[in-house]
Amino acid sequence: MDLGTLIKGKRVLVTGASSGLGAHFARLMARNGAAVVIAARRKDKLEALAEELGALGASQVTEGALDGADEASVKQAFEEIATTGADLDVVVNNAGISGDGLALNLPTSDFDAVGGTNLRGVWLVATEAARRWKAAQRAGAIVNIASIQAERVAPGLAAYSASKAAVVQLTKSLALEWARFNIRVNALEPGYIRTELTAELWDQPYGVEMIKRIPMRRLGEPSELDGPLLLLSSSASSWMTGSVIAVDGGHLVSAL
Repeated sequence: MDLGTLIKGKRVLVTGASSGLGAHFARLMARNGAAVVIAARRKDKLEALAEELGALGASQVTEGALDGADEASVKQAFEEIATTGADLDVVVNNAGISGDGLALNLPTSDFDAVGGTNLRGVWLVATEAARRWKAAQRAGAIVNIASIQAERVAPGLAAYSASKAAVVQLTKSLALEWARFNIRVNALEPGYIRTELTAELWDQPYGVEMIKRIPMRRLGEPSELDGPLLLLSSSASSWMTGSVIAVDGGHLVSAL
């Protein structure tokens, strides 16, 4: 089965789409003929990507500002989306920040910012989408982007790990509540992925040592998330909800 054919013509919202995995996910949906809605805090960062998505084959491209931690911003974004085309079919809840820093040195404001984007943002976007789907008696699929840090930890990422663990439990809770409405909620847990934002890290001694702890002894590429994301976004996973898929080169099963 070609999972991409199941996305063609679907309207997909990707949050945090201005860079990194968010931009990659938007390109993936565009290449498979979806109508792509890209959102990020700063709309100006999306303009070049929007042009690229059109050239890649997106059936429609819509761009808009969305601050996931701000309830008013989320509601306004969904109102604007509703006026620019068909209803959404899929939400990829990707927006997130890392908030690096050892716990004793991390300002409370940074901890709050990580939770605001990574957890509150996922909550606000998911509930707004589901509220509209339920009212319209429409099915929908939500894919929350978590992390293997939800299962295991590393120094300097306490706030991030806590937020991603909460995203996993939120995914399962929402899946339980919304299954009767045919609204599916699943999550991806990427491992260490090479992106333009992290490329320099992996060439440093610390990064090289981190790669050695991955059982497959290499980083993942963004494209290796494509199959799992298309699966969870499409009808190929029509009987999956509350599932969490790790894509990590075996990192979660590495020996302690």
